[in-house]
Amino acid sequence: MKTITTKLDGVVIIIPNVIEDTRGYFYESFNDKKLNEKIGQFDIVQINQSKSKHRVLRGLHFQKPPYTQAKIVEVLNGAILDVVVDIRTDSPTFGEHQSFVLDDVYREQIFVPRGFAHGFVALTPKTIIQYKVDNEYSPTHDNGIIFDDFDLKIDWEVQDPIVSDKDKLLKRFKDQSFYSEAEFQLNV
Repeated sequence: MKTITTKLDGVVIIIPNVIEDTRGYFYESFNDKKLNEKIGQFDIVQINQSKSKHRVLRGLHFQKPPYTQAKIVEVLNGAILDVVVDIRTDSPTFGEHQSFVLDDVYREQIFVPRGFAHGFVALTPKTIIQYKVDNEYSPTHDNGIIFDDFDLKIDWEVQDPIVSDKDKLLKRFKDQSFYSEAEFQLNV
């Protein structure tokens, strides 16, 4: 397993060692010891999976303290444009975002630490993603930023995405109350 740092402090691309032959492939999707050496302690509390049609956009989601979540996102089938936004008020990259294409060919994963909003759009039909999280989901702490916020200027690379009614009602970035990095680390 290799890792690549990104322009957003803490966000890491994880590149697994994929072994392929005529029978198919094998790779470690998660290795606690190796990953903790690269990103620090990450205890899986929940594993989520979603299947999306082409152009389905989910996000930009985050949970408020003390139910914040770090996550490791991987594509099991298809491809996504994955987007993270730094929402840590004391970060030098506060309000900045970065996009990554993840697919079932290269099998790269992305580690999204606490203090980031996260979203993705399916670039292919029947896209399946899985993400491991380090804290339980709390509906009362669920929050997000509207995907087409004009201050963030995110290029989702698709026209007319399919967005849930809930996600269409999310607030703009400038209308949110965010937290410091230390506050995002608080846990239940």
